[in-house]
Amino acid sequence: MKISTFMLLLTVMLLALSHVSAIAEDNAREQQVKKTYIIHMDKSEMPASFEDDRFEWYDSSLKSVSDSADMLYAYKTIFHGFATRLTAEEAGLLEKQLGILSVLPERRYELHTTRTPEFLGLEKSEALLPATDKASDLIVGLVDTGVWPEIKSYDDTGLAAVPSGWKGVCEEGTNFNSSSCNRKLIGARFFSKGYEAEFGPIDVKTESKSPRDDDGHGTHTSSTAAGSAVSGASLFGYASGTARGMAPQARVATYKACWLGGCFGSDIIAAMEKAIEDGVNVLSLSIGGPLTDYYKDTVAIGAFSAVAQGILVSCSAGNGGPEAGSLSNVAPWITTVGAGTLDRDFPAFVSLGSAKKFRGISLYRGTSLPSGLLPLVYARDASNSSSGELCAPESLIPAKVAGKIVLCDRGGPPRVQKSLVVKQAGGLGMILANTDDYGEELVADAYLLPTAAVGAIAGAAIKSYIASDSNPTATIALGDTELDVQPSPVVASFSSRGPNPVTPEILKPDLIAPGVNILAGWTGAVGPTGLNEDKRRVNFNIISGTSMSCPHVSGLAALVKAARPEWSPAAIKSALMTTSYTAYKTGEPIIDVATGNPATSFDYGAGHVDPVAALDPGLVYDNVVEDYFSFLCALNYSSSQIKLTTHKDFTCDTSKKYSLGDFNYPSFAVPLETSSGKGGGTGASTTVKYTRTLTNVGTPGTYEVSISSQAPSVKISVEPQSLTFSQAYEKKTYTVTFVAGSSPSGTNSFARLAWSDGKHTVGSPIAFSWK
Repeated sequence: MKISTFMLLLTVMLLALSHVSAIAEDNAREQQVKKTYIIHMDKSEMPASFEDDRFEWYDSSLKSVSDSADMLYAYKTIFHGFATRLTAEEAGLLEKQLGILSVLPERRYELHTTRTPEFLGLEKSEALLPATDKASDLIVGLVDTGVWPEIKSYDDTGLAAVPSGWKGVCEEGTNFNSSSCNRKLIGARFFSKGYEAEFGPIDVKTESKSPRDDDGHGTHTSSTAAGSAVSGASLFGYASGTARGMAPQARVATYKACWLGGCFGSDIIAAMEKAIEDGVNVLSLSIGGPLTDYYKDTVAIGAFSAVAQGILVSCSAGNGGPEAGSLSNVAPWITTVGAGTLDRDFPAFVSLGSAKKFRGISLYRGTSLPSGLLPLVYARDASNSSSGELCAPESLIPAKVAGKIVLCDRGGPPRVQKSLVVKQAGGLGMILANTDDYGEELVADAYLLPTAAVGAIAGAAIKSYIASDSNPTATIALGDTELDVQPSPVVASFSSRGPNPVTPEILKPDLIAPGVNILAGWTGAVGPTGLNEDKRRVNFNIISGTSMSCPHVSGLAALVKAARPEWSPAAIKSALMTTSYTAYKTGEPIIDVATGNPATSFDYGAGHVDPVAALDPGLVYDNVVEDYFSFLCALNYSSSQIKLTTHKDFTCDTSKKYSLGDFNYPSFAVPLETSSGKGGGTGASTTVKYTRTLTNVGTPGTYEVSISSQAPSVKISVEPQSLTFSQAYEKKTYTVTFVAGSSPSGTNSFARLAWSDGKHTVGSPIAFSWK
């Protein structure tokens, strides 16, 4: 017995030692694995011997820790530094060197995947828009998946010569040469070193190592922002009409930094740097990644340098809605865009054997279903998977779905892929049912077999019918494009929401724009679903996402810039925000489709963009670079953190009190602390003061302030209550005092502040949140 016990203990000890050894070996291997790092260097620390060549300084610093490492990129405009592949040990050694500000692991970003001009009122207001020659001097740059240059959205007929200050080029590569550009598409570059460092050399048989768009996303966003007018555009006859970008006379420059495997920080920074150097006026990025401090955020760092040089940067808010705090791209110098719907629909109808009918949506065009009712089955009852209702690949049992219409739940695999799964299993049609997570939001797709997507209420009713009938049957009928659908817009369920997780005192998103079922140009490399099995090819596609709303605002910003070239990016952003609307023409508030209730400032920011009103806002909240320094000081950033963010030397004045409430933003976010005690405390109140400065960009006049509030526990006062402007660009400052009672943690309330001279209304949302 003693020997057995001894042997057992010995075995346990040996196993434990073996486990510890294995962990040590794994850690050692991990230390030797090379990853991409972005290195920020402090030029003020550069030795005099490298004064003539900073790149030699970069290389010398790198070679001091690794003989084998090469620079992927060397940066000079957004910041001084480079990108390279290092082991964790090498990165640690480099970070300790004099002159190194930071060594940041590369972050991966993801894409946030026409009637629009009519819906926005542009066609009815052409007289108010900037002259064609002014708009054609503007260049919209897009960091995305590239471009398919052959489509008519890049037709340069009628455009004058390329603007004289343009420094960009048309880079050649796989299936792309210099003649691919013209007077419309004036620049095209690609950036793949970070991507290839992670995944190996690009296989040109499956992906173009060039600016050519193999995905479709970049072609869609660029043609949305500034595509030329194309008559007779449609997707399989849906949404037929003239498709045009928001700024159809503006020029397009594309910077491909997103590939089939994602978008990598080192490539994004290189792309943004070239866009700045080339001379774009607006920079559009429909991408996002995990939130972090601004001095670690690749897009925020690049955007600051762009804004500092007069370039407005527009970014997508993300598709993480309706979850609270799901935003991307929240830096205050970025214009963050959420998504709303158009007044256009693509109806499809489900008829059940019980004689009940339900309305849905679809973009299917192809072979129709056989006449009459067909057997209907819920995927969960015809699957070999524990989550069979999601219709994942190879999850359906052919014998149970062949010849039937299959009901699949939304979620998990892409919506269009579910239709392929049903088709491959022998199904004849599909009903795609929203779950409670998606509510009544309906997104149209070009499915691969007859399909109707329905809301959660209809989905639940159809499932109930299937469960209660021994022989359930159904059929699907497809309708035509419907216009003037009301209410519209509504906030898209997928559109990411506030509050701002990084800086709660800055309200995000800034505004919303059309982002649901948007028709725009498409690549010839893949079909409208993007699936390899989809052999259809189209010139235009209808897709949804804040990726689609972002280029709407990018193009509209170019229009405003053309009309008011002297305005700063902050002034243009202010004009777009303060003229946005939050109610329909009936006076009823804009609806959030996720809840069916009125939307709030955490859903739509300042509201839905109104480009015609933005051309004449009356007053703007302007900012210069120094204002952003004060903002960072209010965040208690150190001098090195400020330099990492801004590429500029700045030290906060220790004798000055910096306040986030004094940052001159066009909206107000007021985070409040819940007092202790049951229900958040009794009788406790907090006083907060915010200061703002308005600049007159209209005619002389007197503006009166008004407050509308849904926050009974907060008293709001403004001093002074009127502002008189006697000349253009005169500035006036006012203070808002909030006296807030305590509320339970998690409570949100909203209000609105507006200045009006009788002609202009300069509106600002106010959001209160208690924690």
